[in-house]
Amino acid sequence: MKELFDKLERKIIVSAQASKGDSIYEGNCLTAIIKAVINGGAAGLRLAGTKSIRETKKFSGLPVIGITKPDPLPDNRKEIVYITPSFDDAKTLAEAGADIIAIDGTSRSRPKENLQELIQKIKKELNKPVMADVSTQEEGLNCSELGADIISTTLSGYTSYTQGKNNGKPDFKLLERLVKSQDKPVVLEGRIWTPEHVKTAFDLGAFSVVIGSAITRPQLITRRFVESIGS
Repeated sequence: MKELFDKLERKIIVSAQASKGDSIYEGNCLTAIIKAVINGGAAGLRLAGTKSIRETKKFSGLPVIGITKPDPLPDNRKEIVYITPSFDDAKTLAEAGADIIAIDGTSRSRPKENLQELIQKIKKELNKPVMADVSTQEEGLNCSELGADIISTTLSGYTSYTQGKNNGKPDFKLLERLVKSQDKPVVLEGRIWTPEHVKTAFDLGAFSVVIGSAITRPQLITRRFVESIGS
Protein backbone atom coordinates (compact mmCIF):
# COMPACT_ATOMS: atom_id res chain seq x y z
CA MET A 1 0.00 0.00 0.00
CA LYS A 2 2.88 2.37 0.71
CA GLU A 3 4.12 2.15 -2.88
CA LEU A 4 0.61 2.94 -4.14
CA PHE A 5 0.18 5.88 -1.78
CA ASP A 6 3.63 7.26 -2.65
CA LYS A 7 2.45 7.62 -6.24
CA LEU A 8 -0.46 9.82 -5.12
CA GLU A 9 0.97 11.92 -2.31
CA ARG A 10 0.86 15.67 -3.10
CA LYS A 11 -0.40 14.86 -6.58
CA ILE A 12 -3.44 15.62 -8.73
CA ILE A 13 -6.02 12.88 -9.25
CA VAL A 14 -8.58 13.46 -12.00
CA SER A 15 -12.15 12.26 -11.69
CA ALA A 16 -13.24 11.38 -15.22
CA GLN A 17 -16.88 10.31 -15.33
CA ALA A 18 -19.81 10.70 -17.70
CA SER A 19 -23.53 10.05 -17.46
CA LYS A 20 -25.96 9.07 -20.18
CA GLY A 21 -26.90 12.22 -22.03
CA ASP A 22 -23.53 13.89 -21.54
CA SER A 23 -21.78 14.71 -24.80
CA ILE A 24 -18.61 12.96 -23.61
CA TYR A 25 -20.57 9.76 -22.88
CA GLU A 26 -20.84 8.93 -26.58
CA GLY A 27 -18.35 6.75 -28.45
CA ASN A 28 -14.80 6.94 -27.18
CA CYS A 29 -15.04 10.51 -25.91
CA LEU A 30 -14.52 9.64 -22.25
CA THR A 31 -11.54 7.44 -23.10
CA ALA A 32 -10.06 10.32 -25.09
CA ILE A 33 -10.46 12.64 -22.12
CA ILE A 34 -8.83 10.10 -19.80
CA LYS A 35 -5.88 9.78 -22.17
CA ALA A 36 -5.62 13.56 -22.36
CA VAL A 37 -5.51 14.06 -18.58
CA ILE A 38 -2.87 11.33 -18.31
CA ASN A 39 -0.80 13.18 -20.91
CA GLY A 40 -1.33 16.32 -18.88
CA GLY A 41 0.27 14.79 -15.81
CA ALA A 42 -2.53 13.33 -13.69
CA ALA A 43 -1.03 10.99 -11.11
CA GLY A 44 -4.20 8.97 -10.62
CA LEU A 45 -7.78 8.59 -11.80
CA ARG A 46 -11.17 8.32 -10.13
CA LEU A 47 -13.48 6.33 -12.38
CA ALA A 48 -17.08 5.16 -12.14
CA GLY A 49 -18.11 1.70 -13.26
CA THR A 50 -16.34 -1.46 -14.29
CA LYS A 51 -16.38 -0.72 -18.01
CA SER A 52 -14.44 2.51 -17.64
CA ILE A 53 -11.94 0.92 -15.27
CA ARG A 54 -11.31 -2.08 -17.52
CA GLU A 55 -10.88 0.06 -20.62
CA THR A 56 -8.49 2.42 -18.86
CA LYS A 57 -6.37 -0.39 -17.43
CA LYS A 58 -5.69 -1.55 -20.99
CA PHE A 59 -3.58 1.54 -21.71
CA SER A 60 -2.63 3.01 -18.34
CA GLY A 61 -0.86 1.83 -15.23
CA LEU A 62 -1.91 4.82 -13.16
CA PRO A 63 -3.61 4.13 -9.82
CA VAL A 64 -7.39 4.00 -10.19
CA ILE A 65 -9.89 4.88 -7.48
CA GLY A 66 -13.05 3.01 -8.39
CA ILE A 67 -16.66 3.71 -7.51
CA THR A 68 -20.07 2.50 -8.53
CA LYS A 69 -23.05 4.82 -8.72
CA PRO A 70 -26.47 4.75 -10.38
CA ASP A 71 -27.04 6.45 -13.71
CA PRO A 72 -29.00 8.65 -13.64
CA LEU A 73 -28.53 9.69 -10.04
CA PRO A 74 -31.75 9.41 -8.03
CA ASP A 75 -33.65 12.56 -7.15
CA ASN A 76 -33.25 11.78 -3.45
CA ARG A 77 -29.47 11.35 -3.68
CA LYS A 78 -28.85 13.83 -0.86
CA GLU A 79 -30.67 11.48 1.51
CA ILE A 80 -29.30 8.09 0.48
CA VAL A 81 -26.06 6.17 0.12
CA TYR A 82 -25.33 5.59 -3.57
CA ILE A 83 -21.53 5.56 -4.00
CA THR A 84 -20.35 1.92 -3.81
CA PRO A 85 -23.09 1.09 -1.29
CA SER A 86 -22.35 -2.63 -0.83
CA PHE A 87 -19.60 -5.22 -0.79
CA ASP A 88 -20.96 -6.72 -4.02
CA ASP A 89 -20.37 -3.35 -5.70
CA ALA A 90 -16.87 -3.14 -4.27
CA LYS A 91 -16.07 -6.64 -5.49
CA THR A 92 -16.98 -5.77 -9.08
CA LEU A 93 -14.62 -2.79 -8.92
CA ALA A 94 -11.75 -4.88 -7.57
CA GLU A 95 -12.30 -7.49 -10.28
CA ALA A 96 -12.23 -4.75 -12.92
CA GLY A 97 -8.82 -3.59 -11.69
CA ALA A 98 -9.49 -0.72 -9.30
CA ASP A 99 -6.53 -0.12 -6.98
CA ILE A 100 -8.51 1.77 -4.33
CA ILE A 101 -12.20 1.35 -3.54
CA ALA A 102 -14.08 4.54 -2.69
CA ILE A 103 -17.26 4.22 -0.67
CA ASP A 104 -19.85 6.49 0.88
CA GLY A 105 -18.69 7.07 4.43
CA THR A 106 -21.56 9.26 5.59
CA SER A 107 -23.87 8.59 8.52
CA ARG A 108 -26.88 7.91 6.28
CA SER A 109 -28.66 4.54 6.42
CA ARG A 110 -27.14 1.81 4.29
CA PRO A 111 -28.79 -0.83 2.05
CA LYS A 112 -26.75 -3.87 3.16
CA GLU A 113 -23.60 -4.06 5.29
CA ASN A 114 -23.03 -1.48 7.98
CA LEU A 115 -20.06 0.82 7.46
CA GLN A 116 -17.64 -1.12 9.64
CA GLU A 117 -18.51 -4.41 7.95
CA LEU A 118 -18.10 -2.91 4.50
CA ILE A 119 -14.72 -1.35 5.22
CA GLN A 120 -13.34 -4.48 6.84
CA LYS A 121 -14.63 -6.83 4.13
CA ILE A 122 -13.06 -4.73 1.39
CA LYS A 123 -9.73 -4.67 3.19
CA LYS A 124 -9.66 -8.34 4.23
CA GLU A 125 -11.45 -10.13 1.39
CA LEU A 126 -10.46 -7.91 -1.53
CA ASN A 127 -7.13 -6.71 -0.11
CA LYS A 128 -7.85 -3.19 -1.33
CA PRO A 129 -7.43 0.12 0.50
CA VAL A 130 -10.62 2.03 1.22
CA MET A 131 -11.29 5.70 0.54
CA ALA A 132 -14.22 7.02 2.59
CA ASP A 133 -16.17 9.88 1.02
CA VAL A 134 -17.56 11.99 3.88
CA SER A 135 -19.43 15.24 4.36
CA THR A 136 -18.57 16.18 7.96
CA GLN A 137 -15.70 15.95 10.42
CA GLU A 138 -17.62 13.49 12.58
CA GLU A 139 -18.09 11.16 9.62
CA GLY A 140 -14.40 11.39 8.77
CA LEU A 141 -13.34 10.57 12.31
CA ASN A 142 -15.73 7.64 12.40
CA CYS A 143 -14.43 6.21 9.13
CA SER A 144 -10.85 6.64 10.29
CA GLU A 145 -11.61 4.72 13.48
CA LEU A 146 -13.39 1.98 11.51
CA GLY A 147 -10.30 1.37 9.39
CA ALA A 148 -10.68 3.47 6.23
CA ASP A 149 -7.26 4.15 4.71
CA ILE A 150 -8.06 7.53 3.14
CA ILE A 151 -10.63 10.14 4.10
CA SER A 152 -12.04 12.41 1.38
CA THR A 153 -14.20 15.55 1.56
CA THR A 154 -16.10 14.40 -1.55
CA LEU A 155 -19.62 14.62 -0.13
CA SER A 156 -19.42 17.92 1.71
CA GLY A 157 -22.30 19.97 0.31
CA TYR A 158 -23.90 16.92 -1.26
CA THR A 159 -25.84 15.56 1.71
CA SER A 160 -29.11 17.02 2.95
CA TYR A 161 -27.43 18.25 6.14
CA THR A 162 -24.52 19.97 4.34
CA GLN A 163 -26.39 21.24 1.28
CA GLY A 164 -25.33 24.73 0.16
CA LYS A 165 -22.19 24.70 2.26
CA ASN A 166 -19.30 27.00 1.27
CA ASN A 167 -21.13 28.80 -1.56
CA GLY A 168 -19.74 26.60 -4.29
CA LYS A 169 -16.16 26.61 -3.00
CA PRO A 170 -14.02 23.71 -1.73
CA ASP A 171 -14.53 22.81 1.92
CA PHE A 172 -11.13 23.88 3.17
CA LYS A 173 -12.37 24.01 6.77
CA LEU A 174 -13.37 20.36 6.69
CA LEU A 175 -10.03 19.46 5.11
CA GLU A 176 -8.10 21.31 7.81
CA ARG A 177 -10.15 19.81 10.64
CA LEU A 178 -9.72 16.27 9.34
CA VAL A 179 -5.97 16.73 8.86
CA LYS A 180 -5.60 17.94 12.43
CA SER A 181 -7.97 15.51 14.14
CA GLN A 182 -6.86 12.11 12.81
CA ASP A 183 -3.83 10.52 11.18
CA LYS A 184 -5.15 9.04 7.93
CA PRO A 185 -4.39 10.78 4.61
CA VAL A 186 -7.03 13.37 3.73
CA VAL A 187 -8.02 14.12 0.14
CA LEU A 188 -9.72 17.32 -0.93
CA GLU A 189 -12.44 16.70 -3.50
CA GLY A 190 -15.38 18.84 -4.55
CA ARG A 191 -15.76 22.23 -6.27
CA ILE A 192 -12.07 22.70 -7.08
CA TRP A 193 -11.80 25.12 -9.97
CA THR A 194 -8.45 26.91 -9.83
CA PRO A 195 -4.72 26.24 -9.27
CA GLU A 196 -5.06 28.50 -6.22
CA HIS A 197 -7.55 26.05 -4.72
CA VAL A 198 -5.01 23.26 -5.19
CA LYS A 199 -2.20 25.26 -3.58
CA THR A 200 -4.39 26.10 -0.59
CA ALA A 201 -5.30 22.44 -0.19
CA PHE A 202 -1.69 21.31 -0.04
CA ASP A 203 -0.77 24.19 2.27
CA LEU A 204 -3.47 22.88 4.64
CA GLY A 205 -2.06 19.38 4.58
CA ALA A 206 -4.05 17.60 1.88
CA PHE A 207 -2.60 14.26 0.84
CA SER A 208 -3.96 14.59 -2.71
CA VAL A 209 -6.48 16.68 -4.61
CA VAL A 210 -9.19 15.16 -6.80
CA ILE A 211 -10.42 17.43 -9.59
CA GLY A 212 -13.39 16.54 -11.77
CA SER A 213 -15.66 19.05 -13.50
CA ALA A 214 -13.01 21.76 -13.88
CA ILE A 215 -11.05 19.43 -16.15
CA THR A 216 -13.46 16.89 -17.63
CA ARG A 217 -16.84 18.62 -18.04
CA PRO A 218 -16.65 21.04 -21.00
CA GLN A 219 -20.29 22.08 -20.63
CA LEU A 220 -19.77 23.19 -17.03
CA ILE A 221 -16.50 24.95 -17.82
CA THR A 222 -18.17 26.82 -20.67
CA ARG A 223 -21.16 27.72 -18.50
CA ARG A 224 -18.91 29.33 -15.88
CA PHE A 225 -17.42 31.62 -18.51
CA VAL A 226 -20.80 32.43 -20.04
CA GLU A 227 -22.34 33.22 -16.66
CA SER A 228 -19.41 35.45 -15.77
CA ILE A 229 -20.41 37.99 -18.43
CA GLY A 230 -24.02 38.23 -17.26
CA SER A 231 -27.04 38.67 -19.53
